[in-house]
Amino acid sequence: MTDHALVLFSGGQDSATCLAWALERFPQVETIGFDYGQRHRVELEVRAAFRDRVAGENPRWAPRLGPDHLLTLDALREVSDTALTRETEITMQANGLPSTFVPGRNLLFLTFAAALAYRRGLRHLVAGMCETDYSGYPDCRDDTLKALQVAINLGMDRRFVLHTPLMWRDKKATWELAERLGGAPLVEAIRTETHSCYLGDRSTLHPWGFGCGACPACELRRRGWEAYAPPHA
Repeated sequence: MTDHALVLFSGGQDSATCLAWALERFPQVETIGFDYGQRHRVELEVRAAFRDRVAGENPRWAPRLGPDHLLTLDALREVSDTALTRETEITMQANGLPSTFVPGRNLLFLTFAAALAYRRGLRHLVAGMCETDYSGYPDCRDDTLKALQVAINLGMDRRFVLHTPLMWRDKKATWELAERLGGAPLVEAIRTETHSCYLGDRSTLHPWGFGCGACPACELRRRGWEAYAPPHA
């Protein structure tokens, strides 16, 4: 296995920041995305533009950015009934979890990512899960991801290392990390080229990025940006 990395890159703010984090640390970085029929599929359409912009604006990162992989996981949509896989209202459910929670999503994503990393000889898996932002999402919690790393390593007889750089960072700290990694150009690329809105709305560019401005993902991103309050904004 090489000391190279595979980043789970959805096209959103968190995974984009993680991509920059990985490019700063590893000699070669590949990316993987998943099309599972998500309601906000536009996030997949912005991935290439962000990759190109990061490589174009940072000559040190450009030679480190390897190929991108996009996998189709239609079965995830078929087995789930959520606000991210159906045209339904975003609500809080009786079990205390938001209707945007897709059961098993991150477990599947990391398992498929590890399978690809196994074939390509990549050791490091980098993902943007964050317990601080999504405390209601069980598959974003630190304990879940530590257990999954153990299971993947045992099941594949490899020693993958799972990195979650944002685990204990809120959105304000995520913007700050982006600025430390790539300065104002990276912050601007994340602001304008990534997508987090659950409804897939890219009709309006707000100070914090594109989105409907009302869904939980937009609200979270907006609050983080306002707390970050960069002097160059």
